Amino acid sequence: MKLDGLKVAALLTDGFEPSELTEPMRALRDAGAEVVIVSNHDGTITGKTDADSAQVNLTLDAARPDDFGGLLLPGGVKNPDVMRQDDRAVRFVREMFEAGKPIAAICHAPWMLIEADVVRGRRMTSYPSLKTDLRNAGAEWMDEEVVTDRGLVTSRTPDDLPAFNAKMIEEFAEGIHERSGVAAGAARG
Repeated sequence: MKLDGLKVAALLTDGFEPSELTEPMRALRDAGAEVVIVSNHDGTITGKTDADSAQVNLTLDAARPDDFGGLLLPGGVKNPDVMRQDDRAVRFVREMFEAGKPIAAICHAPWMLIEADVVRGRRMTSYPSLKTDLRNAGAEWMDEEVVTDRGLVTSRTPDDLPAFNAKMIEEFAEGIHERSGVAAGAARG
């Protein structure tokens, strides 16, 4: 599937799980998408260790959901835990979701979706420790390598990356997904 011209925001900060950024980002780029790293600060962000780093392309102050056609949310424990406390990040996720744009979240990243209050009535998976959090927020949690619900792709761990990446590419290629009666045009550059 081709994603030529699709601009995807990868929303993350320090403490991300390296493989959950690099492998999906490679899959997206191989399919023709442009991946833009959006963070709560500029400069360099570090993964679980200082050896794993990525350059921030845009801060949340400069990023606009209208400029993107999809959203990647990598996991790690610290990354989504910090980001879900940032109102700008939560608003960015909620606006992407409400616009019907495809979202791919892996591992602990569904914490961002819970905080954005967009999981109610959705079928999802995550790292097993988030099962109760997702259920309490109104999601139907499933123990499967990848779960897709109207453009929302979720997976459990780095072991699920091959299935996660394949479904992410498929859902991103489909473009806007109808959610709550709200839909808008995908950002293609």
